Amino acid sequence: MGLAAFRSLNHRNYRLFFAGQGISLIGTWMQQLAMSWLVYRMTGSALLLGVVGFAGQIPSFVLAPFAGVLADRWNRRRALVITQTLSMLQAFALAALVLTKTISVWQIILLSIGLGCVNAFDITTRQAFVPDMLEKKEDLGNAIALNSSLFNGARLIGPAVAGVLIALVGEGMCFLLNGVSYIAVIAALLMMKLERPPLHTEKEGFISGISQGFSYVSGFAPIRSILLLLALISFTGLPYAVLMPLFAGKVLHGGPHTLGFLMAASGLGALGGTIFLASRKDALRLGMMTPIAGAVFGTGLMAFAYSHFLWLSLLLMAVTGFGIMVQMASSNIVLQNVVDDDKRGRVMSFFAMAVMGAVPFGSLLAGGLAGRIGAPATLFVCGACCVLGSLAFSCRISSLQEELEPLYGSKESV
Repeated sequence: MGLAAFRSLNHRNYRLFFAGQGISLIGTWMQQLAMSWLVYRMTGSALLLGVVGFAGQIPSFVLAPFAGVLADRWNRRRALVITQTLSMLQAFALAALVLTKTISVWQIILLSIGLGCVNAFDITTRQAFVPDMLEKKEDLGNAIALNSSLFNGARLIGPAVAGVLIALVGEGMCFLLNGVSYIAVIAALLMMKLERPPLHTEKEGFISGISQGFSYVSGFAPIRSILLLLALISFTGLPYAVLMPLFAGKVLHGGPHTLGFLMAASGLGALGGTIFLASRKDALRLGMMTPIAGAVFGTGLMAFAYSHFLWLSLLLMAVTGFGIMVQMASSNIVLQNVVDDDKRGRVMSFFAMAVMGAVPFGSLLAGGLAGRIGAPATLFVCGACCVLGSLAFSCRISSLQEELEPLYGSKESV
């Protein structure tokens, strides 16, 4: 692979972001696992696991279009400092409620909605902010891949640490440490020296700005197709995470440490996928990876659904992690390389809607369906949908590649 896979770290601003975000994301994954286990411990309900997942992610679907317009107008660094500070306060609030033993399910749902609103702006702005940290546009694909590797490296560490902490001292400590971890990324953002001024588009209204972004996305078949496949996989596949406590507790007969190992195995596979992408230079050909990786993810879910052996379940979680991260990160790289700069925030808002906005509906459906037909059957159906969607996308891959080639030739990015 070589040092070329880490070439984006030559940029000072990106190095700061990479270090700060790396610490913060470990805390984020700790909180995510602790939240799932807390709800499962308090209620034992698959439906409520789905409800909490829905509450935390539905704001991304509702607010992302507005966040995209703002990301194309506002100072993105300043916006990220605000969103990270609000996320820190949410984590401290959760910690206080759990440590004082006054937490209830309605409070968890309310705080999840609050964090979801913040994330709608944070995710969109953070995606659009990546090019602002780079002096060389040709390193954009590598930076996106390294972002994903960072996300999944934290996914490998965070759940494993959280599983141990929950078993020893309870969920509250995970929320507290997550709150502290935000200090690192806030400090990194404040230390950056950005040469580029923030983008300012014409002062049309929000609705007009959203409409222009929608027309841009829907009018270009490759972008439209990539986003539709992302939405399908997010709706049918990503909700597997809300069912993991059921598999850890009822199928594999384990505890919070088992849940941590399962999520860490998925993170390990995803980390391998992002390292694979970071070593690639031809972003155009990454479009061919999206249906293959989607099919790998779906097949992994189908097999995991009926595994009763921990070692096999861990292996299959690694396969699914590899598949989903290659699928999503390669889609992100292709989109970021072809999008017009003045519409980057809005396109990334639709990306956030496809990835995060579809998940809450899927989480709610998966939680309700698991209560009726069981978690294994639910996960098998979800995986099959991912495979079928990827096969449908692959039938159009040649024509989509032909439409993308002229753009790559004009953008000097590959």
